Amino acid sequence: MSGLDPRALRREFPIYDRNPGLVFLDSGASAQKPRAVIDGIAEFYRSDYANVHRGVYQLSARSTDLFEAAREAVRAYLNAADEREIVFVRGATEAINLVAQSWGAALREGDEVVVSDLEHHSNLVPWQMACRRAGARLVVAPTDETGEFDLAAFAALLTPRTRMVALAHISNVTGAILPVEAVTRLAHDAGALVLLDGCQAAPRIPVDVRAIGCDFYVFSGHKCYGPTGTGVLYGRYAALAAMPPWQTGGGMITHVAYDGTEFQEPPHRFEAGTPDIAGAVGLAKALGFVEALGRDRIRAHEEALTGYGVDALSRIPGLDLVGGGQRRLSILSFNLDGVHPHDVGTVLDRHGVAVRVGHHCAQPLMDKLGVAGTVRASLGVYNDETDIDRLAAAVEACREMFSR
Repeated sequence: MSGLDPRALRREFPIYDRNPGLVFLDSGASAQKPRAVIDGIAEFYRSDYANVHRGVYQLSARSTDLFEAAREAVRAYLNAADEREIVFVRGATEAINLVAQSWGAALREGDEVVVSDLEHHSNLVPWQMACRRAGARLVVAPTDETGEFDLAAFAALLTPRTRMVALAHISNVTGAILPVEAVTRLAHDAGALVLLDGCQAAPRIPVDVRAIGCDFYVFSGHKCYGPTGTGVLYGRYAALAAMPPWQTGGGMITHVAYDGTEFQEPPHRFEAGTPDIAGAVGLAKALGFVEALGRDRIRAHEEALTGYGVDALSRIPGLDLVGGGQRRLSILSFNLDGVHPHDVGTVLDRHGVAVRVGHHCAQPLMDKLGVAGTVRASLGVYNDETDIDRLAAAVEACREMFSR
């Protein structure tokens, strides 16, 4: 038993007060916000707001302290070695684009970047474009017929030309957990760097970037019960220090003259302009909320609930559950025979069940599966077995409706 009480936890999320009977199964897209985050952001604007880093007055100093305390909170959350390895961005999408544009400027013709067939478009298209600019080659590592990442096939794809391996930690479509430690070790042995998309992992499992050994790790705040428009790029300091700025402007320079500009060291080199200060404060509150629950407990809770969901959905005739390999977590994607995913989602909404439908920003994976899209139920700390039962009952009602 995880020890989490989702029914009690719902009282921490005002959305449930305003939407009685809601079954929210779309945390993989964006998680709901606890009162601690909402109140923390509001209190910051009420009491401590000012622009950061260059004000000499007390209010600016307090705002700067809170902003940099948020950076330290993220460092601790990921067990990074140095807070200078934490760059605040608008989300994982911006973080990946930053690396693809800045580090990616060093790609040369014939170089290779390896992704998987599970990737979200945000961890595919930036690398696709970087490869096209450089004349490099995009290589796709496969999953097997069960949805498991094929580690042996991945290893066989690595060559002396491999420069970057960019993979999801947990698939946003199937919930498959990738063997990131083994991937990183193999990539480093081949002389490549590793970037991990941790959007689905960061809210629900312990993440130790030093134990994994990856060079870059990214996640979005809004999937971690924090505010939208916030995100994190972790980069090993040596890797960040070797990268040129991506965006330029105020806050990321030490000296500007008409004949040239000197840039700050990381992380400020990559934080041009006024940041989302309140967002960083809110993100720190969200990570504190997750840490107070305990990511080991969250993982145990969501593992049990994932298994319960697999069992419940597998009993429904005509339902095809997309495989997630031997280790899947928190995401259940499926199709119902003869019913378009959008129609399923609409019927589920009538039963108070909120799910995501479509290609989930993973069209190449949909093509591999031979489907236009799926229905996706994704879990959060506020979900329990009754939510899965409501989901299954609504799917049954949908099946019966369209079988008449």
